[in-house]
Amino acid sequence: MARTVTAIPATRRLHTGTPLGQTTIRKVAGYARVSTDHDDQVTSYEAQVDYYTRYITDHAGWQLAGIYTDEGITGTSTKHRTGFQSMVADALAGKIDLIITKSVSRFARNTVDSLTTVRQLKDAGVEVYFEKENIWTFDAKGELLITIMSSLAQEEARSISENVTWGHRKRFADGKVTVPFSRFLGYDRGEDGNLVINEPQAKLVRHIYALYLDGGSLTGIARRLQTEGHKTASGNPNWSAGQVRSILTNEKYKGDALLQKSYTADFLTKRQIANQGEVPQYYVTGNHEAIINPAVWDFVQAELAAIKKGRRSASRQRTFSGKIRCGECGSWYGSKTWHAGSKYEKRVWRCNHKYDGGSICTTPHLSDQQIQEAFIEAVRQLLAERGAADDLLEDALLSELNTTDLRLQADRISAQAATVGEAIEKLIATNARVAQNQTEYQQRFDNLSAEHAQLLQQHGTILDEITDLQNRLSAYEHYKLNLAELHVAEIEFTPYLWHTLTDHAEVTADGAITFVFRDGSQVVSFLWVA
Repeated sequence: MARTVTAIPATRRLHTGTPLGQTTIRKVAGYARVSTDHDDQVTSYEAQVDYYTRYITDHAGWQLAGIYTDEGITGTSTKHRTGFQSMVADALAGKIDLIITKSVSRFARNTVDSLTTVRQLKDAGVEVYFEKENIWTFDAKGELLITIMSSLAQEEARSISENVTWGHRKRFADGKVTVPFSRFLGYDRGEDGNLVINEPQAKLVRHIYALYLDGGSLTGIARRLQTEGHKTASGNPNWSAGQVRSILTNEKYKGDALLQKSYTADFLTKRQIANQGEVPQYYVTGNHEAIINPAVWDFVQAELAAIKKGRRSASRQRTFSGKIRCGECGSWYGSKTWHAGSKYEKRVWRCNHKYDGGSICTTPHLSDQQIQEAFIEAVRQLLAERGAADDLLEDALLSELNTTDLRLQADRISAQAATVGEAIEKLIATNARVAQNQTEYQQRFDNLSAEHAQLLQQHGTILDEITDLQNRLSAYEHYKLNLAELHVAEIEFTPYLWHTLTDHAEVTADGAITFVFRDGSQVVSFLWVA
């Protein structure tokens, strides 16, 4: 029997599955997007909406399923484009048969997003028409053309992003300050774009610094601000320790500006990450009017750094927290409440490890009044004994805090690390081009990498030393400024004076408190009886 082939004609349309002989009305949607909110772009946006509304309604066999829009949204990602997401959801739900948009770049500048969405819609029987490129996604060559056009659109987005980034970095290099926040506590934007003090908010900033200088902890300050009814820059009545720290460490409050604290890691996702040295930074001094005196700001940084280094207690729950040491075991004194809730209730300060480990520290407990009286007497004695010896002490201290040699050493090590880094890059490049003994190559690579890591570690250690010395110098300068304004007969105890003048105090078993001041001076007081 002879072999025969019988053709069975198609009865349904490809992709949609509708019968060939059935006259159908296609539900058509338009998609319009502009990526900025400039006036000329708004006009373009409105024109697109009007155009697609008329284009669809005037077309025979088409029924308007809606115009979906995104205004002022970038096209590098579909993640935040609510109009786009709503359109895709409706299409997958069967409410749309055809989507019309101006061009591939209007649809998405991200190649992966564009192809993924087109394929998802295609599988659901929904076609997309890109008017500018005349591409229909049901066409056999449609996906190839979309891949090419999407890639071009993505590269265009990359080019735009790089140009914008270059513009930002050029402004940073020129010292032009930009604040990436619409609200910044204590400041408004002036007509020239620079920061101008907002006095009502500036009072709150000064209040926060004063609370910290009076010994408040970050958590305690946040709790107090919330209790007092203060609001954050965004109007939120809830405060956190992190927000307080951010205000205390922001250099803009002393009139300066550190530029490029973060950078865009991916132009598609617009992901911002903290700048840890990947790109240059620029520090502008005296950029705008300060809310906080620079000396006070520097002193606060020194205190925060001392806590981070473990030289100061982070609790700061009360005035003397983390400032009084036990001369016997070296532990901090802490606040203890005796007879709590009774009429005999009393708060004292004693060694936190007095009864630890079976041994008992013989250092005595102290009351707030005893500490305050001893401190005032020590300050009076310090002022009374000031003389020629203070100049020698200051010279010795300033010499100790000088960072010139360390900076030269840091620069030298940095140059060495750069040289080794270049050698590593050259070694890798040579190995990629020329066949080499891989055992010898790996050994050479490991040796250079170890040397580079060691140099970077040394450089980091020196930078930490420099920062530590700078913090100590800031604390000393603040101390000296406040000490010069004191008069023996007028001294009164305040938490601010205590934290400003005192590095720490040490209690010994013989009933003495040794006060160590910011300049290294030590005064022993025996005002109380154990």
